[in-house]
Amino acid sequence: MSMTDQPLTHPSLTHLNARGEAHMVDVADKPESRREASASGLIRMRPATLALLAEGGLPKGDVLATARIAGIQAAKRTHELIPLCHALALSKVAIDFGLDEHNACVHVTATCRLNGRTGVEMEALTAVSVACLTLYDMCKAVDKDMEIGAIHLETKTGGKSGDYRREAPSAPATSVIEAATAPIVTGEGAAGEVSVGTRCDIAAPCIRVKCLAELRERLGVGDISVPFHDLPSADVAGLKAALKAQDPSFEGLDQGRVLCAVNQVMAGDATPLTDNDEVAFFPPVTGG
Repeated sequence: MSMTDQPLTHPSLTHLNARGEAHMVDVADKPESRREASASGLIRMRPATLALLAEGGLPKGDVLATARIAGIQAAKRTHELIPLCHALALSKVAIDFGLDEHNACVHVTATCRLNGRTGVEMEALTAVSVACLTLYDMCKAVDKDMEIGAIHLETKTGGKSGDYRREAPSAPATSVIEAATAPIVTGEGAAGEVSVGTRCDIAAPCIRVKCLAELRERLGVGDISVPFHDLPSADVAGLKAALKAQDPSFEGLDQGRVLCAVNQVMAGDATPLTDNDEVAFFPPVTGG
């Protein structure tokens, strides 16, 4: 039976009270459970634009890394965008991209997870939407005809309503899958943590540093592994100090407004670091 043939049910709308007024649902009495949701969408573009994206030749720099950070941030701030959503302590946010040469588009998927009292469907959908919008912003200088679409929920698990899986998902083509230098967040940590796979290319404990967009051009380096024992303090400030000791050009990290993300989550100088963390430095992304 297809989705269009299924009988429709009419459950009550939990965001409306008895008078038909919108209100936030009280979830205090619900039991905590592990909840996860995945959503997907895509952005179509000219084949030449997709080729530039794959080659890293777009004027704003590392497109996919920026869109991934934007999607993760959007998931964490969904409650600020959707009025009746709760603020959630997400334990996992993963944003994946598939570059489809045949259909000239980028497939975007987002997976969110937590142990909590309410689901994360809206967080996954918001992450996909903002990642697609960021791709548009990063590529619009060369292609304003891009089109965003097909954003939908793929799966959800946990909660009183049970599990859901979209019956006829549009599977992303895999003619080209992003050979990303920025690794994918795996997120198996506790609430508020994001875990990642192995990144360092040296045997000793280290921090993997990435300089993105115009910062990469200005400093003349894209990726570097910094031995963890070289850090005078186990935080971002200590990493900056170690980088400056290696090369004076890294003084530029404190010149102007340079942003920082640790394991693809926005961070500051006081953010603690551990072995195998990825730290990305990048300039602000504007809409110009």
